[in-house]
Amino acid sequence: MNNKTPHITKLILTCIISFACGFAAHAQQDFTYSQYMNNQTPLNPAYSLLDKNGSLNALLRKQWVGVSGAPSAFIFNANFPLEAMNGAAGVVIKSDQLAIEHLTEINAFFAKSIQLSENAFLGVSLNAGFRNYVANYSSLDSNDPAFRDDVRQNKPNLGFGVMFYTDKFFVGVAVPELTFTSLGSASIQDNNYFRNHYNFSGAVLLDGGKDIKIKPAFLATYTKGIPFIANFSTTLYLKQVVGIGADYRTNNEMAGILSFMMSNFRLGYSYQFGTASNNIGRFNNSTHEVTLTYRFGQHLEDINLL
Repeated sequence: MNNKTPHITKLILTCIISFACGFAAHAQQDFTYSQYMNNQTPLNPAYSLLDKNGSLNALLRKQWVGVSGAPSAFIFNANFPLEAMNGAAGVVIKSDQLAIEHLTEINAFFAKSIQLSENAFLGVSLNAGFRNYVANYSSLDSNDPAFRDDVRQNKPNLGFGVMFYTDKFFVGVAVPELTFTSLGSASIQDNNYFRNHYNFSGAVLLDGGKDIKIKPAFLATYTKGIPFIANFSTTLYLKQVVGIGADYRTNNEMAGILSFMMSNFRLGYSYQFGTASNNIGRFNNSTHEVTLTYRFGQHLEDINLL
């Protein structure tokens, strides 16, 4: 009886996590993160065209801190300008963990800019790569036939993005992961990872006076079978050194965001929490997110706040 206790505990815990994700599935859009306004390349690779210097970006997100098996994500992207062809190229690596499920995705992308007028451009991007999905059901109870077989699959991936931009604003739409067949049919999340995700985004950079810039931004994600989610944020930049912002998500979540720009580096932190009684974020330590960016180039004024 005592030997079965750890397995039963794992099973109960996994069911609780799965129920929470189903109960708030809208909070589990594919690789969602709060600091989207500072780096949108993982959401739409055409955004890399706005970065004239090239950069390395890393993000670590720990959701529902204090709950064992709660979601965590790591995203890394590198993009480099191709000035001779008005383009950019790079790679995006994503890793998402939820209880016994683990998804890893690697995509290379190419983006091309088309000049429409003196200050207006249309950017298009194409990305390709693969996804590796693992669900270790045997870790729950290898003696139970229902949890005996693990799921391990690899699938190719293809995506595209479009973005219209100037030096003051951008709007874009992207489908970074096109899915034509199911992956991980036994998935706890009922294949939410492997449905097409449509990302709509935009931002505008406003002059707030001497040494002050204001950037309102939005991100909306649509996925079939998951409630539509929209994010609205505003960031205040002081002397291009400190950024203070807040983000509101229509699933009753908010985030406070703080960033520091030091020469070629940007360090960002966000704290996300629930605002409704039925939001799981009200009952634990919520979500922490840290970002670190290294931008190639030598001058602070070259930093593009968009």
